[in-house]
Amino acid sequence: MALAILSALPEEQYGLQHLLTDARTVRRAGRDFTLGRLHGRSVVLGLTGIGKVAAATTATAVMEGFGAQQLLFTGVAGGVGAGVQVGDVVVAQQFLQHDMDVRPLFPRWQVPGYAAPTLACDAVLSAGLLAAAQACVAQAAAWNEPLLAGNVPRAHAGLVASGDQFIVSAAVSGQITADLQAAGHVPLAVEMEGAAIAQVCADYGVPFAAVRTISDRADDSAHVDFPAFVQAVASRYALQIVQHWVQLG
Repeated sequence: MALAILSALPEEQYGLQHLLTDARTVRRAGRDFTLGRLHGRSVVLGLTGIGKVAAATTATAVMEGFGAQQLLFTGVAGGVGAGVQVGDVVVAQQFLQHDMDVRPLFPRWQVPGYAAPTLACDAVLSAGLLAAAQACVAQAAAWNEPLLAGNVPRAHAGLVASGDQFIVSAAVSGQITADLQAAGHVPLAVEMEGAAIAQVCADYGVPFAAVRTISDRADDSAHVDFPAFVQAVASRYALQIVQHWVQLG
């Protein structure tokens, strides 16, 4: 069963390409995809680029072009949930587009043509991903990484909100969170691709799971924290979590 592993940025799947056997590169939809085998599994690695449209294009390409039957997304996000700190990991159970608003034709956040504002991830894949994330953060606690700012990393599972906006304001993230919570949606993190991929996977009937390392708190320091964190921490998390998850599966 072909597995697609996607990320927005190269650092978010750092090291995976070097682990592939029988690797080859194929260009499709303006993107380079690497095909090979990872711990015995047939996989295709790809970078979506940033944003929902780019993510949807890439997800479609791996399904149409390479027959991907499962899809995993690994990357970083801004933490907005209570107790979600820098260095934590969030496994998505559901996605929602926080910038989708077709009122008064449809309820706020609901994508026209879908039954509800949220799109669920695959429960079985996500459970395995959470186990892999828990194993990773247990090891990360011993890294003594300064960018963790003394936090003891934890793994969480829940709602992730996507939008075409890099959140660098506590006021903006606070408003997004407050509006969603008032409607009964409690997001743990915000990012820019996951909900679009969840929508494409729902259309194709392809099981989807996603994991996000928390690089910042989606506040006024996010633009400072993000680049260093992706390089030093998120890349290590991605490599360990994905390897562990593939081996478990």
